[in-house]
Amino acid sequence: MYRIFVVEDSEGIVDGISGSLKSWGMETKAATDFAGVMEEFEEYKPHLVLLDISLPFMDGYHWCREIRKRSSVPVVIISSASDNMNIIMAMNMGADDFIAKPFDLNVLTAKIQALLRRAYSLANSVPIIEHNGAELNTGNSTLEYDGKRIELTKNEYRILFTLMKNKGKIVSREKLMEELWETDIFVDENTLTVNVGRLRKKLESAGLSDFISTKFGVGYIVEERK
Repeated sequence: MYRIFVVEDSEGIVDGISGSLKSWGMETKAATDFAGVMEEFEEYKPHLVLLDISLPFMDGYHWCREIRKRSSVPVVIISSASDNMNIIMAMNMGADDFIAKPFDLNVLTAKIQALLRRAYSLANSVPIIEHNGAELNTGNSTLEYDGKRIELTKNEYRILFTLMKNKGKIVSREKLMEELWETDIFVDENTLTVNVGRLRKKLESAGLSDFISTKFGVGYIVEERK
C-alpha cells in the first residue's frame, strides 16, 4: 500500500484528499507539527508527498528543499499561488509536479497514481543502462560517472531513463510528458523545460557536458558518439 504524506494546514482539504486516496487503496498521513515536518517525514517514510506552499513556520519551498537533501521521493506541490513564477520556483526546488488549487480530486488522484507508477515500477525493468561511461541504475534512481554518484529526482530519473533507453533517437517533448505524467493534457510545457534544465546542470557538474542535446522544435536526444 502506497503511503502519501500530506503537508497541508487546511483540515477540509486534507480530509478531501485523504478520503479520495483511501478509496483507491492508498494510505495517508497528515502533518501535525508544521515546525517538525522532516521528523514526521522520516518516521512515516512516504512514497509521495503532497506539499502546500503557504504553511505555518516555514513555507513549502523550505520543506521541499529539506526533503530533496535526504530523498528522491516524488513531491507534488498543491497551491493557490499558481502563477508561472511559483511553478518555476517549485520545480527548481525539486518538486515533481504542481497542481493549482482549487483542484478536482479525480485529477489529483490520477496524477498521483501516474507518478507512483512511474516512480516505483521501473526498478524491476532494466538494472543498468550504460552510455558513454555513464551508468543509470534503475534500482536506486542514480547515475554514476567517473566514480561520482549523481542523485536524481523521480522526474529527472524518468527523463534520463527514457532518453537513454532511446539513445540515438530523438524523443519528442510530447513523448517525454506522456512518460512523466501519463498524459500531456494537464501538463504545462514549462514544467518539462525546467526539469530538463535542472537535469542538465546536474550532469554538467559531474563532467557530462552536452549529454542531452536539444533538437529545436522536435525534442531531445542522447546521441551516439563515434
